[in-house]
Amino acid sequence: MARPLSEDKRNAILDAATQAVAALGIGASTARIAKGAGVAEGSLFTYFSNKDDLLNQLYLHLKSEFRAMLITDYPANASVKDRCRHLWDRSIDWGAISPAKRKAMRQLSVSDKITEATRKAGAEGFRDMEAMLHEGFATGVLRPQPIAFVGGIIESLAEMVLEFIARDPANIKIHKSAGFDAFWGAISAR
Repeated sequence: MARPLSEDKRNAILDAATQAVAALGIGASTARIAKGAGVAEGSLFTYFSNKDDLLNQLYLHLKSEFRAMLITDYPANASVKDRCRHLWDRSIDWGAISPAKRKAMRQLSVSDKITEATRKAGAEGFRDMEAMLHEGFATGVLRPQPIAFVGGIIESLAEMVLEFIARDPANIKIHKSAGFDAFWGAISAR
């Protein structure tokens, strides 16, 4: 009878993979990931069928964690601007608290190892945010533009703000606010 898989070991592997991908990109070896997790390399393949499976599961794991951060205390009935501000603040908070996770997510997001099915599954959790943007377009609060373009704007500005925060953490509120003002200016109809 096979021994049940340990959720703690699986999480340790995902955490080690996050660190390895953040430091070395998707070329990080499974040996390094296993060592970081404190498991034998063969044990890694008990939890993930191959490295591509590990990378795809890591992508979904990070997306899920990021989404959980975004929706905590989400003001569903607030204005589009206030909801965007909430999402912006939470996104910056996650990136500032978890720089390795954010860096690993960036690496995985541009990797051809992440399957289209995995990308679609990762996007599913963000449909309510997409609906909020469509509401903003329909009501004229937001300038009509492709959702992917809005995502690119927030990603680029968030990276810049996180760099400022890393260099000047005492002024996180100032950097976060200036970044949101730039973001809102880029997407709002004014």
